[in-house]
Amino acid sequence: MSNDPTKEPRPAGRDDQGQGGRPAGPVAAGDPPPPAVAKASSGAVPPATPPAGDAPAESDQGSDVTSPPDAAQDVEADLDKLLADTQRERDEYLDLAKRAKADFENFRKRMASEVQAAAARGKGELIRDVAPVLDDLERALQAAGIDPEGDSPDGLTHGVLLVFRSLREALTRSGIEEIDPKGEKFDPTLHEALSTQPAEGTEPGTVLEVMQKGYRLGDQLIRPARVVVGE
Repeated sequence: MSNDPTKEPRPAGRDDQGQGGRPAGPVAAGDPPPPAVAKASSGAVPPATPPAGDAPAESDQGSDVTSPPDAAQDVEADLDKLLADTQRERDEYLDLAKRAKADFENFRKRMASEVQAAAARGKGELIRDVAPVLDDLERALQAAGIDPEGDSPDGLTHGVLLVFRSLREALTRSGIEEIDPKGEKFDPTLHEALSTQPAEGTEPGTVLEVMQKGYRLGDQLIRPARVVVGE
């Protein structure tokens, strides 16, 4: 120690340390940092302790969440139910369409049958009104000695023959068939026997004479032929 009185004494503990107790000289590389510096440089914040009442709430919240496998099963069940409902509605609509088609087909057939029946009734009424006119024309020609199937040089007679044949052809075009059974076997479904008479050289039951021709439309008999039958 110097005995120079001009130098003031240095405070104890300030010789080897700087501010905060840090040594004034350089710090060696291997020396640990002071506690204050280490705390400031680390930047770590100690975790806060959660309140005692928050832990049960967190566990309760996690228990309400549906796990992924359960959600997938719910979606699959909903899809299966939707598919079953769709198939049921499809079957109902298909059955309804089949019934509607069958009803329409039956209606179409019934209407076609009714139209044909109405047309047949109309033709039957027509021939009932026209047949007496044909009978009168034919009897008039026979009374005049004119063959209804022949011809005549007389203009008036020729005109009457043309009217008679045209009227008969019009009925034929409408599907009306003439019944002229002379020389045929008597048929009670088509013929009406007015009388019977013995006839030599013919079999019994043969139509000898046709008093009035008959008419039919297909299987429908419009008017039977009135005939004389041999015994």
